[in-house]
Amino acid sequence: MMTTLDALRKYTTVVADTGDFQLLKQYQPHEATTNPSLILKAVQQNQYRPLLVKIVNDDCHQGIDSIMNQLLIAFGTEILALIPGRVSTEVDARLSFDTAATVAKAHQLMALYETAGIARERVLIKIAATWEGIRAAEQLEQAGIHCNMTLVFSLEQAIACAAAGARLISPFVGRIYDWHKANAGAAWDEQKNGGANDPGVRSVKQIYHYYKQFGYATEVMGASFRSTAQIIELAGCDLLTISPPLLEQLQTRTTALERKLTPQNPSSEALEPITLNESAFRYQLNDNAMATEKLAEGIRQFAVDSAKLETMIQSLQT
Repeated sequence: MMTTLDALRKYTTVVADTGDFQLLKQYQPHEATTNPSLILKAVQQNQYRPLLVKIVNDDCHQGIDSIMNQLLIAFGTEILALIPGRVSTEVDARLSFDTAATVAKAHQLMALYETAGIARERVLIKIAATWEGIRAAEQLEQAGIHCNMTLVFSLEQAIACAAAGARLISPFVGRIYDWHKANAGAAWDEQKNGGANDPGVRSVKQIYHYYKQFGYATEVMGASFRSTAQIIELAGCDLLTISPPLLEQLQTRTTALERKLTPQNPSSEALEPITLNESAFRYQLNDNAMATEKLAEGIRQFAVDSAKLETMIQSLQT
């Protein structure tokens, strides 16, 4: 019988959410995404330690920033050797509020990929969906460098990203779910708020339908899943990036799966076009407690893990 993972592939591009590129042969995703937390997790494993040591030794006379760049590119090129599609490589989260520095970092990373023989069409530069990050993406897309806007928690972020011409966005299903569950406390009803009513699932569906209704070309890639139920509810989304444990569950099950999202099937919810300038974006994001808190938390978490990576590199230099 067809596995649930194979059934999902009929409707959605499957993306692996991991820095552990040795797992890619097992699940055969079309694309892959990474972030500082995933790279940190990978280099702490014995099989990846030699790669980290080699990069540090090869670039021992370079600064920490250069070594970090080389580490990201090394993982990206290894991943691209195992998949037919694109890899997402993340800009340092500490640049999330600096448009010029984000643009400069993206050009650095892309130049390193091209030096390694990788065509820019196979790379997405991941940038946090702050106002400054979205403006950076606008410049980069015009320069032919495609962007994956990450840490998307609201329709306003999604609309601003699409208006800027970003190639792809990553709305975080699981973190939206986490916030609502924690906020509800003892009043949370999993049965009532699961499935199609899951707040993270509903957010992605709203964004997807808005994009299709108003003709945006920006791709929607659901991310940060907590369960296969969330994934199954988004079958038909342009892409879904899935962690190895959930890929394993999908690969070992034969649960029936139906397409839930189609470009031709408009939402029953009445959608009106929204235009956002900077002040409107900032106010509406500020007015959304969940999106404000989770965006800030996500940036902090990625920044902490980037700093941990730097500390690990520095320990190998001594």
